[in-house]
This record gives sequence, C-alpha cells and structure tokens, in this order.
Amino acid sequence: MTMLRLSSQFFFLIFITLTSLVLQSSPAHSLSCSSKNFTNKKVYSNCTDLPALNSTLHWSYTVENSSLSIAFTAPPATPDGWVAWAINPTQTGMAGCQTLIAFKDSNGSMTVKTYNISSYSSIVEGKIAFEVPEAGAEFSGEEMRIFATVKLPKTMTEVNHVWQVGGLVKDGRPGKHEFSSDNLKAMGKLELVSAVSPSAVSPAVAPSTSSATVIAGSYGVFVIIGCLLGLF
Repeated sequence: MTMLRLSSQFFFLIFITLTSLVLQSSPAHSLSCSSKNFTNKKVYSNCTDLPALNSTLHWSYTVENSSLSIAFTAPPATPDGWVAWAINPTQTGMAGCQTLIAFKDSNGSMTVKTYNISSYSSIVEGKIAFEVPEAGAEFSGEEMRIFATVKLPKTMTEVNHVWQVGGLVKDGRPGKHEFSSDNLKAMGKLELVSAVSPSAVSPAVAPSTSSATVIAGSYGVFVIIGCLLGLF
C-alpha cells in the first residue's frame, strides 16, 4: 500500500509539472500582442511586442504592390496625449522620420495625421515621402491604436521604424515627448521580404508553428502519462 501511495503521488507531480510546461509554451502566454483584437478586422502575418513604451506592432508586407500594412498600439503618456509610428528612410533616429501620429481631435474623436519630422524641434503636419492609401486610429482601454497601409519603393526590403508616445496635444498639435531611456530606445528594423509568409494569420492568434508546438507538447504529455500508467 505504501508503495502504491508513493507511486500515485509521483505520477501526480509529473502530471502537474508537464501540464504547466505545455501551458507556458502556449502563444497566449508567450506573446502578449497575440491577444489584441482590432475593429478593422484585418489579419496580419507578423506580431511583435516592441522593446519600449509598452507597445506592439502587427504588420504584413505584400510584395506584389510593395505595401506595408500595420497596426501599432501603445498607451499615450497621458489620456489626452498621442502615439506615433514612423519609417525613417535615411537613418535610425527620429530626424527624417515619415510619421503617423494619432490623438484625439477637438471633439474627442481619434484621428491620425502625417508628419515629416525634419528635426527634433519640429513637429509640423504635412505630406510625407510615402503614399498612405488608408489610415485610421482608435482608443481602446488605455491604449491608442494606429492602422495604416503605406506604399513603399519596390527596392526597399527593410525599413528603420521608430515609435513614440507623448502627453500633450495643444490646438491640434502634438507636443514634444519625454527623453527617458525608454523613449530613446524606441526604434528598430523590419525585415520585409524575409518575413513574408504564404498565408496571413489573425492578429488575435499566434503563428501556426507555435500552435503546432503546443499540440505536439500536449501529445507528448499524454504519451508520458501512458508510460507512467503502464509502469505503475
């Protein structure tokens, strides 16, 4: 009886441990951007938790028409602040950024406008270097979201992108952002062509390879459990 009781306890501990490992490998646990639900109903083939400002980026690149579709999310520095996502075609910093900035307009509705950031001290609305066939914004929970499609040159296979948040909009003009370490490291690179996949996936789910890993892990748990049952 003592041996049987110890065997049962050992089996229970193994079962709990393996089940926890499988759950931790689930996309819902490993990639927070995969839990986003958007009102624009688009699907994006890539989903990234950005390394600064609690922000995420969903994006898809279409080779045929060299268009980049994005959904950028971040909490503004204040509820009445702004969020921005940009492409810098010439360098990695903010100066030279072709920028989309979202904020609340005078009637409280979300809007997104284009800005050619020529310097750190100049944030002036105007036309940018890339065509933007569609753009929109929304406020959901505590975060602002930018949706846009940007037409890129066919020769552009990677882009330097920059994102930012600010706390002030005055007379329809976004104010300067903070210069904390988090603000200063809000930049990265997107490899466009290498990230293209045959089929897009929903922004609310992780890539199918991750789902397959979970299924395989679950199957492994049941195989091990079966072996344990055979032993005990």
